[in-house]
Amino acid sequence: MSETSTSADGETDAATLRERVRLSFDLDVDICIVGAGLAGLTVALETARLGASVAVLEGRHVGWNASGHQLGTVMPGFGLPIGELIERVGFEDTRELWSLSKEGAEFVRSLAKEELIPGIAMSEGALEVSNVDAGDQLISRLQMLNEDFETEAEGWQVDRVREQLRTDRYFHGVYYPKAFQIDGRKYVHGLATLARRAGARIFEDTPVVSIDSSGIRKRIVTPTARLRATHIVLAGNIHLGAPLRRLSDTLLPVWRYAGVTVPLGGRLAEVIKFRGSVSDTDGIDHFRIVDGDRLMWASPETTWPMRPQHFAGAIARRIKTVFPRLGKGLGRELDEQLGQGLEFAETWSGAIGQTVHGMPQIGQLRKGLWVVSGFGRQGLNTSAMAGQLIARSILWGDERWRLFSPFELVWAGGPIGRIAGQIVGIWGRRSSAAAGVLARHRERARAKERIREARLAEANRQAGARPATQRRPPPGGAPPRRPRPVRPPPPPADLGEGDGA
Repeated sequence: MSETSTSADGETDAATLRERVRLSFDLDVDICIVGAGLAGLTVALETARLGASVAVLEGRHVGWNASGHQLGTVMPGFGLPIGELIERVGFEDTRELWSLSKEGAEFVRSLAKEELIPGIAMSEGALEVSNVDAGDQLISRLQMLNEDFETEAEGWQVDRVREQLRTDRYFHGVYYPKAFQIDGRKYVHGLATLARRAGARIFEDTPVVSIDSSGIRKRIVTPTARLRATHIVLAGNIHLGAPLRRLSDTLLPVWRYAGVTVPLGGRLAEVIKFRGSVSDTDGIDHFRIVDGDRLMWASPETTWPMRPQHFAGAIARRIKTVFPRLGKGLGRELDEQLGQGLEFAETWSGAIGQTVHGMPQIGQLRKGLWVVSGFGRQGLNTSAMAGQLIARSILWGDERWRLFSPFELVWAGGPIGRIAGQIVGIWGRRSSAAAGVLARHRERARAKERIREARLAEANRQAGARPATQRRPPPGGAPPRRPRPVRPPPPPADLGEGDGA
């Protein structure tokens, strides 16, 4: 997490604090991993389990700035939409990539369940909702997921979505029953504990000064020691530092801000019945219920770091916009908290590295030099999959990492790229909001038209109904018309006296 986060960012137990060690002596290992985030720790765990000697170098502390500090949703997929992925690499390679993604999700599930990471707080199910009426697209997507990619998914109609989420902001939805959520912060520290148990050595507060990746034995220099390794795995994010600036510059840094409300009581269950995680198709909002009656919500983004406490108001306004019934009480509580210097029960931020092409960077840069990075918007399952894949590539010769070869290292544009990314993000949010307003306007117009048509049909029915006293026509047809009586002609007018015969 970023340094601007709350004190809970570095929350660890006493045992973890005692285990923190800085590298202060020269060391030789089989594999050196730079970065103790989700991907790096997965590589460390898997390679140590397979018998390699492993050292992890972390410039700050375990899990610092890891994207897993957000809502912790685990489900198959990548940041790039599946249709665009097929256009880029073809149908068969997309199926292979999707299969790897599913393996990553199952890896996280197995650790969370079998290894019993303390406080993991697993919950089941994920719901992706649309901000516009996209029923036709939903059908084709479900067919592809269920039939072609063997992923269990259910389509939810508008009424079912709104029965679970009491708002008119969302229309159709895709429900993933096998997706799940965990506490990302507990998970990343649990990974570190498991890696240590397997034999990996993790050195914190140990930034890398320089790397020499030539030769069979690579050399890494730190401020207080030197390390040699046959393989180096670059598993850092946007903060790899000067020695790896060229790699860091391929990532667009994005800080995402999140918060957890104070307990909201029974009114939260009245508005949000769904107990899994919810995200919208435009990637703007991501939320779920935690601890029974508290709402965790991630929404704002910037391409420069800012204090997360400044965004509690923005998150609260967003909650009130999406769920007006919930926001009424939340607004009063927020006003009171602002007067006390408090905002949410907790706010934090996490920096993600987003690639230009929207896919993670996984593979071998040169012999013995590996990279696993660019997991912004990819999900916990992708970092787990990458860790497994690199471990097997190094020790078993698994070459499935070549499936990611089409997604090369692309410069993210530096400061200009950040400005462009911020503008694109703002534009995307406003476009999504405009599309949502238009979709809701059309929905209301259709509802009014249905009411008008129903009233017109009822009026026509009433107008066409015959009075009960009217005789029914005989079976043979209409009754014969009765002849109208013939009136006699009027009498002639009286004649005057001079007019006689």
